[in-house]
Order: sequence, then C-alpha cells, then structure tokens
Amino acid sequence: MVNRILSRQASRCFLLYLLAPMAHAGPMGFEDSWMTMGDIGPNWREVFVNYAFSPRDAAGLSQTYMRADDDNVSGDLTEVTYTRLLKRWNMPEAQANLWFIGGIGDLRYKDHEQDERSNLPAATPGIQADYETTRLYFSALQRLYRASGIDHDYSSVRAGFAFFEPHYESTQPWLIIEARKMNGLSESTE
Repeated sequence: MVNRILSRQASRCFLLYLLAPMAHAGPMGFEDSWMTMGDIGPNWREVFVNYAFSPRDAAGLSQTYMRADDDNVSGDLTEVTYTRLLKRWNMPEAQANLWFIGGIGDLRYKDHEQDERSNLPAATPGIQADYETTRLYFSALQRLYRASGIDHDYSSVRAGFAFFEPHYESTQPWLIIEARKMNGLSESTE
C-alpha cells in the first residue's frame, strides 16, 4: 500500500517536472498559444488546457478532483473554461493583471457516508489578481464552485521569486509558495 502511494506521488512529481517548462504566471498564454497546467495535492487535483484565441481571451477544458479532509465527500468536475484578461497595468519594471476565470460543466459528486451519487450542472466563476516583476511574483485567487446545494469557495494566495534575472525568451525557474483553502470540504488551510 505504501509503495503504491509513493509510486503515484513520484509519478505525479515527474509529470509536474515535465509540465514545468510550460507554466506561466498568469492563467493563459499569449495569443495563438496553447497552455497546460496542473495542480496536484492530497485533496485537490486539477489539470487544464486552454487556447488563447486573442491577447485577452482563452477557452479550454478542465478536470478537477476535490475531496473532503475526512474523505466522506468527493467530486469530479469536468468543465469548459473561459479566461479573460480584464485589465493589465504595465509599469517600467513590473506588470499587474486582473483576470476573470470561469467555467461550466458537470460535477459528479459522491457522499460516501450516505452512499449517494449525483451528477450536477456546475458553474465556477472566479477572479485572480497578480503582480510580477522579472524577479518577484504575487497573486490572489477567489473562485466559486457552485452546483445545486454545493458552494465550495476556493481561495489562494501565492508569493514567489526567481533565482536570477532572466534574458528575454529564456526559461526561468521560480520558487512559489501557495496557501489555499476550500470551504465546505476542508477546515484546514494548505
């Protein structure tokens, strides 16, 4: 059992390593680009892909798994997503952005305690604000996960730094720390 868990965790870490060169600070890339990102944790797993069809708009697909701390409730959400750059502030040495991130889809929700399963239409509107220089990054995200009788609000803040000043068009490693909470599923902050 322990070997299986460690093997799964190692596989996930390797997948994240492979996806790292594709990661961007914002929730979408530049016009005519494809972007794939993942977020893997014990109670939360999300993978999405989107295509930026304009400098401010992207559409895509997302798959999210969420689970309560006590493992009594879990959900799988498959959705069509839309991302919109609402506002960008360009400064001499920095940039700040305000994003709309949202989706609509199907939530397969399981209450293990009651042995009940349901498929529910879901909506996930949200907003993200970020600020970045070539060396520092900060962001805050609030996203609402809504379906009939379900309202799991997801909040996160991130802060990070680059190890060195990058050259334009070069790969840049970052160390980013995140704190997050999902109401209704977890009483703790990860």
